[in-house]
Amino acid sequence: MPITIEREPAGIRLKGAGRQFALSETLDCGQAFRWRQREDGCWEGVAGGRYLCLESQGEDIFLQAVPEADLPFWRQYFDLERDYEELAVLFRKNPCLRRALASCPGIRVLRQEPWEALCTFILSANNNIPRIKGIVERLCQGWGEAVPGTGLPAFPKPEALAPLGEEDLAPLRAGWRSAYLLDAARQVAGGRLDLEETASLPTQEAEARLLEVKGVGKKVAQCVLLFGFGRVECIPMDVWMKRVMAELYPRGFPGYLRPYGGIAQQVLFHYYRQGRS
Repeated sequence: MPITIEREPAGIRLKGAGRQFALSETLDCGQAFRWRQREDGCWEGVAGGRYLCLESQGEDIFLQAVPEADLPFWRQYFDLERDYEELAVLFRKNPCLRRALASCPGIRVLRQEPWEALCTFILSANNNIPRIKGIVERLCQGWGEAVPGTGLPAFPKPEALAPLGEEDLAPLRAGWRSAYLLDAARQVAGGRLDLEETASLPTQEAEARLLEVKGVGKKVAQCVLLFGFGRVECIPMDVWMKRVMAELYPRGFPGYLRPYGGIAQQVLFHYYRQGRS
């Protein structure tokens, strides 16, 4: 069943969510780059200009002090309408995914804002997760608007980046990726790339439009489609996934997995990146 959401005076409780929502595996598995775990065990981050702190409490997950108006955003962001337990039953029909799920059963695919997904996955090219996080954090600190009451910045708007030059982005230490980031910002700020319109296009057309941005290849476009547009059939193919698919699925996923290939790949990606167990 989909996760049950209960409003409490101090926040929102996701009843029984711990069975299908592991915070560390979901928030720190390379699909989003602005979440960090505090010393008290809570995870905090900013997404869509909103701050959130959440923690595991037994079998539940508790979202602290969430304004009522923000609940629809987080419902979509954490993909709470999808029944991951039902999906796991389907995945366990496949021996490879059965082993992966036994090791990391609580991964969910986040539905991020397309603009942030586009930028962060441009920055992810030929990069590693700790370094991507550092670049993204410097980008937000430099040009993101303050989120009220938190001391943390939101992700920069395209209009804030579009007028900049590569020399302005030198403190990011993003190298050649800076030019691609600026091209994306200029296309979005100038209206050439309308991400809302692109999100409504059929998958192949949306991908073709994303590929017109400098530095966006097949893998980055598929990441934006999956993590920004919610196209869970899309399978980003980085070095890890190419190895996995060549070894386990040389003919591609079986037909029954293909509609959820993006979710399956995220489970396999995390499992193999952790060295299996």
